[in-house]
Amino acid sequence: MLAKIKETAEYIRGRVSTPIPTTAIILGTGLGALVDSIADKQYIPYNEIPNFPVSTVEGHSGNLIFGRLGDRPVMAMQGRFHFYEGYDMKTVTFPIRVMHELGIKTLFVSNAAGGMNPEFEIGDIMIITDHINLFPEHPLRGKNYEEWGPRFPDMSEAYSQRLIAHAKDIAKEKGIRVMHGVYVGTQGPTFETPAEYRYFHIIGGDAVGMSTVPEVIVARHMGIEVFGVSVITDLGVEGIVEKVSHEEVQKAAQAAQPKMMEIMTELVNRF
Repeated sequence: MLAKIKETAEYIRGRVSTPIPTTAIILGTGLGALVDSIADKQYIPYNEIPNFPVSTVEGHSGNLIFGRLGDRPVMAMQGRFHFYEGYDMKTVTFPIRVMHELGIKTLFVSNAAGGMNPEFEIGDIMIITDHINLFPEHPLRGKNYEEWGPRFPDMSEAYSQRLIAHAKDIAKEKGIRVMHGVYVGTQGPTFETPAEYRYFHIIGGDAVGMSTVPEVIVARHMGIEVFGVSVITDLGVEGIVEKVSHEEVQKAAQAAQPKMMEIMTELVNRF
C-alpha cells in the first residue's frame, strides 16, 4: 500500500506543471460544476493515474484537476469512489492517502444528501458539524502505519470548528440560508425506507448519504483539517417521504450548487 501511494503521488507530481497546492476539494453527485470556477486547469483523468480507482457512477466525471479557485491554488476530485461500487474501504480512501503524500493540509468535501430534519427544505445547504458512521467496513481496519497517524485516532472534531464558524459568517454576509447538522453515512446503493429515515433521525442524524464519512475518517487520521457540506436533494421527513431517483438527486444538486460554490470559494480563499 505504501509503495503504491508513493508511486501514485510521484506520477501526479510529474504531470502537474505548477507547485502542488495544500488545499483539496472532493465534489459529490451533481456538484461537479465547481470545476468551471477553477482557472488555469490541468486535468488528469483517473484512468491515467497509476493505482487509482475509476468512478462508475453517473454524475461523477472522473478527473483530478489542478488550478486556481479565486486566488488560491487547489486540487479537485471531480468524482469520488463509493463502497457500493464494489470497492473496499482501502480503495475508496486511497486518494486521501495520496493527498497526504502530496502535502494536502485542508480538505473540503461535498455531497448530495437526503434531509431528515423537519426544518430542512430541498435545495438547502447543510454545513456538516459531525457524522455517524454506519458503514459495515471501517477504513482504518487492518495494519496501522504510524507515519500516517495513531492506531486509535481521536474523532472529537472530525469537522473543523474554525472553518465551520467562518462558513456561517460567509453565508450570513451573502444572505445564503444555511443549515447545520449531523451526516449519517450508509453503504447504499438503495435510498432509505421511511423506517430507516426515522431511525437515522432518532439516533441523531439530520441528513443521510452514501459517501464522505470514510474519506473524512482517513483525512483526520492523517491530521488533515476538514470542512464538509451537504446539499439537501430530497426529504425523508416523516409524512413527506417521497419516491426518489438518482436523476432527481442530480437535478436538485445542480440547482443548489451555485450557493454551495459561493460559500466554498469564499471559504477557500479567506482561510
